[in-house]
Amino acid sequence: MTSRIVLLSWTGIVMSATVFAQGAGAPATGGGRGTPTSPTVPTTPTSPTNRTPNTFPNSTQQSPDLMQRPLYISGKVTLDDGTPPPESLVMQLVCNGSPRSVGYTDSKGRFSIDLGNRNNSAVFADASQNGSGGFGGDTFGRPGTLGQTPGSSGGFSERNLMGCDLQASLPGFRSDSVNLANRRSLDNPDVGVLILHRLSNVEGLTISATSALAPKDAKKAFEKGWNEVKKSKWENAERELTKAVEIYPKYAAAWYQLGVAQQQQNNIEGARKSYAQALAADSKFVSPYQQLALLAARESNWKEVASDTDRLLRLNPVDFPQAWFYNALANYNLQNWDAAEKSARQGLDADAGHRIPKMDHLLGVVLAQKHDYTGAAEHMRKYLLRDPGASDVELVKKQLAEIEKVTAAQASQKAAPDSQPPKQ
Repeated sequence: MTSRIVLLSWTGIVMSATVFAQGAGAPATGGGRGTPTSPTVPTTPTSPTNRTPNTFPNSTQQSPDLMQRPLYISGKVTLDDGTPPPESLVMQLVCNGSPRSVGYTDSKGRFSIDLGNRNNSAVFADASQNGSGGFGGDTFGRPGTLGQTPGSSGGFSERNLMGCDLQASLPGFRSDSVNLANRRSLDNPDVGVLILHRLSNVEGLTISATSALAPKDAKKAFEKGWNEVKKSKWENAERELTKAVEIYPKYAAAWYQLGVAQQQQNNIEGARKSYAQALAADSKFVSPYQQLALLAARESNWKEVASDTDRLLRLNPVDFPQAWFYNALANYNLQNWDAAEKSARQGLDADAGHRIPKMDHLLGVVLAQKHDYTGAAEHMRKYLLRDPGASDVELVKKQLAEIEKVTAAQASQKAAPDSQPPKQ
């Protein structure tokens, strides 16, 4: 019975990981933005089959006039020392606890967004948005990291901004927020300054300190390349980003985005070298670790996945639940059961919104390997409850049924001695 459970569990996890990794292309943006959108492995997971329920108001039910009316907001984002972020950041609306990327800041931290624009789907979603978590926070990094996907199409109207807050997204920081519940289309669009507060327990970031030191010409080439990345024009992006790193070889963010552009063109070895150059320039820049881990996962190179995610999580254990998932998955495949359990549990703690439901399935499989069938059944039930539409639901139900048979048999064996009549 036990071997049957192990077989089913292994198959389910490996299948989900393979799909996850195949879905992950290269991060769409990323040199350290706050919403990772990575290739697409989990881009979030968005991570392992991460299907985030749509908690945004159903804009299709609004009248055409309301939906097409401009609803502008503008303002500025600064770090807590008063300086602008060294790179463009993603702006998010968080409605009823679910985030959606709606725009970007410019190189000086300013933003101007029409929330009524139905074409905001051009904005990449971040890891936190899909549970992937991006390798999330950023999939891992900015729009363009562990498993992120484009944001949902459709604009917002005055009516459906109830329960919505605007914030900046940057792993390693927490943003001030502005409540938009009472905003009207004719209001002054300026919402003021949103400050990003650095987390004290986070060392690694998705923005690189080297960006502030880049010469003017390198920054200009980087911005051109970044604009091409946002438009998914990968050849143009690669050309401009190559110029940036030639002018300034220590430009970690440019190396990272160059790797993204190369990965999207299926130049995997070139992407690996660019990510390695980004880390050589700035070892505390976490976004390249996300992408390297995703590439390794696609090849089932679990030792590398474990190593890359270990490094990332030492630098930032807070913002990347997807990284915890992959770390647990790698240790599972390496048969390091205790390490796999620890990472899965820490991933659940980091994923407070349960945007990576696959985390519960993985933990259930790990606990089954450790013969904790009660715990395994508990987490498999949670997975089925949190993601009832997942593609592997029938497989997980079979796994759960096998586990329940084992627990029933164990309970029966324990009860058997008590049913025997006492000896005379």
